[in-house]
Amino acid sequence: MRASFVLLLSGGLSAAFMSAQEMPLSELPYTPSLEMKFVDKAVDPCVDFYKYACGQWNKLNPIPADQARWDVYGKMDEENTRYLWGILDQASKGGASRTANEQKIGDYFGACMNVPAVEKAGSQPIAAELARISALQSVNDIAAYVAAEHRGGINTNVLFAFDAEPDLDNSSQMLAYALAGGLGLPDRDYYTKTDAKSVEIRQRYLKHVTQNLELIGETPKNAKADAEKVMAIETKLAKASLTRVEQRDPYKLKNRFTREKLIAFTPRFHWQTYWADTALPAFEDLNVNQPKFFAAVNEALGKNNLAAWRAYFRWHLVHAYAEYLSSPFDKSYFEFYSGYLRGVKTQPPRWKMCTNLVDRQLGEALGQVFVARTFTPETKASTLRIVKQIEAEMGTDIEKLSWMSDGTKKQALVKLQGILNKIGYPDRWRDYSSVEILPDDFAGNAKRAEAFEEHRQLSRIGKPVDRSEWDMTPPTVNAYYDPQTNQINFPAGVLLPPLYDPKMDAAPNYGNTAATIGHELTHGFDDEGRQFDAKGNLRDWWTPEDAREFEQRVGCVRDQYAQYVVVDDIHINSKLTLGEDVADLGGTMLAYIAWKHATAQENLRPVDGLTPDQRFFVGMAQWACGDERPEEKRVNATVNPHSPNEFRVNGVVSNMPEFGHAFSCKEGQPMMRPNACRVW
Repeated sequence: MRASFVLLLSGGLSAAFMSAQEMPLSELPYTPSLEMKFVDKAVDPCVDFYKYACGQWNKLNPIPADQARWDVYGKMDEENTRYLWGILDQASKGGASRTANEQKIGDYFGACMNVPAVEKAGSQPIAAELARISALQSVNDIAAYVAAEHRGGINTNVLFAFDAEPDLDNSSQMLAYALAGGLGLPDRDYYTKTDAKSVEIRQRYLKHVTQNLELIGETPKNAKADAEKVMAIETKLAKASLTRVEQRDPYKLKNRFTREKLIAFTPRFHWQTYWADTALPAFEDLNVNQPKFFAAVNEALGKNNLAAWRAYFRWHLVHAYAEYLSSPFDKSYFEFYSGYLRGVKTQPPRWKMCTNLVDRQLGEALGQVFVARTFTPETKASTLRIVKQIEAEMGTDIEKLSWMSDGTKKQALVKLQGILNKIGYPDRWRDYSSVEILPDDFAGNAKRAEAFEEHRQLSRIGKPVDRSEWDMTPPTVNAYYDPQTNQINFPAGVLLPPLYDPKMDAAPNYGNTAATIGHELTHGFDDEGRQFDAKGNLRDWWTPEDAREFEQRVGCVRDQYAQYVVVDDIHINSKLTLGEDVADLGGTMLAYIAWKHATAQENLRPVDGLTPDQRFFVGMAQWACGDERPEEKRVNATVNPHSPNEFRVNGVVSNMPEFGHAFSCKEGQPMMRPNACRVW
């Protein structure tokens, strides 16, 4: 993905008191492609191309106070969100003319924006769950409690997670998955590192947990003691969890169990009760993605008394529901996770939170309205045309590879030809008719919407895989490749100006959008994606010799990016970012070749002082213009599989002789690597 995947105005505030920036958009603004006006001519492109291409944009677009990072994707996402706000604001006004979807998204938004009602409710939305925790009589009752929380849809990561995903051995069928989870900090490394900053973060986390336990009525003394119990349980689970780099190896996550084997493996957790109470479809086998983690869960159930588990469950309940509760809870969550960990200065206005919640929980109902107003059939057709061009270039590239044997080439081409391309929005929209949305029940609406989605997900166990489903909503400014269904998905939100501008010529459009398409396509053949075959099964279709040649080439990329410093003395964890780095390089290579072929018969001329080749590379770079707060950089160095934006640009062009020729770079300059990497 080009952008990272993967989560407070009063409803009665008069428009007269809103600044222009706080008004919803009645239509999306036309934001032309960036290009020359944001180029910093004082910078030598052969020394730092990112600063050359983005210098002026970054100077003119400082990070807003309510953001941890700000870039072209973020700004475009902000405009899309503001436009969605306009749709929701209108729908929330009611009226008999509203469609069924407009009623649901409008009433949800209106209830969320009703701040006085939210404040009055306080922590009442979780009162029943807190009572259930207090009623636990023994550790044997934990399975029933966890089942109720998972079934409820909001607190689905407590202790562990359970889901339906394609079978790694048979990608045409959905399989039950038991997944590691149960942590409150962003990653297991936060619990295991011993440097001074990590120790400080854990101390602040303890204070945060203590504060939230006090908010639900515990005395300061008891809350502090309970926070220590929470930390002890989470630390044990974290130490038994795979690192993010280890999780990039799909074979480490492939651990097939029968129901009986899992029951015997973790006898202290009553799986039969859990499965019955979550109303799962019948199944015999499941995948346990991290057996060592579940062994730690079993051990923790034997070592921790019921008081410790009650503390753990109370904390995770508050943690999961914070944004649906009154301001003390919501503010506390913001201050730790956004303020302290990521350096954000102020909370976003409430309309943003409410708009994002509707997009997250009723996304295809809202997305259907968004697409009807913004995404033309012509844009979809032109995007698909470029996709086909990029795929054709990939096929030609595979056929010409000198390091790959004919047998492996044949398998690679079968996989390439089997890719499903999905553009803009689903062919079949999700049906939310069973979800009850009321105009005066914000937390209840969220519970019902999340419970609907959780039930929809789990009900897929044992059924055929539906390749028509989307994992992103149409307004999303992002894209993704799914190795288990062998498909690339481009939501409508990422196919609008300035990222894709039909009013511009081919050079910047290919540099930007075609490179994004190539990026997602290359994911099917990066170090992780290459391990899946054309049908999405985890299967080694490479000869040992070809695999060694591939590893040598990606090793070049891994070694290159490991040299880059993110912040302070923290380097890129290039074992974590390798797939994205390979996709960035391969995608740009493919886009450049496709652009050259598409315009071979055209008489291309310079525009605004840039040659056509220079404009291609500026277009490629300017999707990434932006900056991150130092705190955000530190978090992303641990959890984000993408390199920082400046290295996603400079790291790529420094491997492309075509770039050096376009800007007349000289040997020895930073953007001219002496031993350029090339995978695809």
